[in-house]
Amino acid sequence: MSRIVELTAEPLNLPLSDPFEISLGVQHNASNVLVTVETETGVTGYGEGSPIPPITGETQAAALATARASAELVEDRSVAAYRETVGDLRSTFPGMVSALFAVETAVLDAYCRENEIPLSALFGGPPDPVETDMTIPIVGPDDATRRASDAAECGYEHLKIKTGNDVAEDVERVVAVQEAAPDAAIKIDANQGWTPKETVEFGNAVAEQGVNLELIEQPTPADDITGLADARQRTNVPIAADESVFTPTDAIQVVREGAADIINVKLGKSGPLAVAEIVAIAQGANLDCMIGCMLESAIGIHTSGHVVAGTGAFSYADLDGNRLLAEDVIETDRGPVHYISGPGHGVKPRNS
Repeated sequence: MSRIVELTAEPLNLPLSDPFEISLGVQHNASNVLVTVETETGVTGYGEGSPIPPITGETQAAALATARASAELVEDRSVAAYRETVGDLRSTFPGMVSALFAVETAVLDAYCRENEIPLSALFGGPPDPVETDMTIPIVGPDDATRRASDAAECGYEHLKIKTGNDVAEDVERVVAVQEAAPDAAIKIDANQGWTPKETVEFGNAVAEQGVNLELIEQPTPADDITGLADARQRTNVPIAADESVFTPTDAIQVVREGAADIINVKLGKSGPLAVAEIVAIAQGANLDCMIGCMLESAIGIHTSGHVVAGTGAFSYADLDGNRLLAEDVIETDRGPVHYISGPGHGVKPRNS
């Protein structure tokens, strides 16, 4: 197996189709990082990270600096030694999750392309199509109605609604979505915006309106595992841990505290290899698994799709990041199904 001879990192700035508001703020652009690795046989691997400071703790500039600094660790290594390489990267640059997701993906992609296998094969399965939901951000009820109707017309059967600000307004938004897309399964993501009491208040209010929810994602602050467990005990809606889980150690804590029914993993928080470890912990504890994303292009989204297809472990998929972009790095449609392929994650961005 050949060596990696060069790693490069550059900004990948991608405007969104519409502003995207969650309880942690509003985004107008995806300020991402594109990493490329070259092997001595001429194979190229691509990786992407999407730093979002309130979630990942990184700016684009910081993620770029980390990715470029990682070249010293990556170059001259055998592409087959990807586990050792990823372990060294994570111990050298702790917490730089977006940058390391990009570097790890590029290395894994190069390994799989050299071996002419899909990335999903590393996780145990073929690159079958993956269906995603569509996210409705924090908007007024009229805009929520429009977005939900558009999503339903495009074939989306699963919708995720952002909440976490004013509970009454959140309830109004959810009811508007349910009325506009009555056949859709609905998930809620509060992005740490509520207290346990507000979570219960919200759950009761939407139930009174006849809305059935699949789950409520991360209602309480990420570091308040006790509060997350309290919310879980006091509501009948399944609770998912998201920002509380970046590492396998975090997943173990959530399991021990009885804080969630579902663990939502993101490659942008943990990287592909650690996500597989978190999945194993969740399955061992009889918890469901969900996969989410940041505002990634097809590079990051298809990488996540390969993990979903390979493991076969996910009950819920929230991989609509590239559906929110004004233009993707490859030609993609706007429908709910990602048709992934190999070798590697199968994506070669334009102008590469």
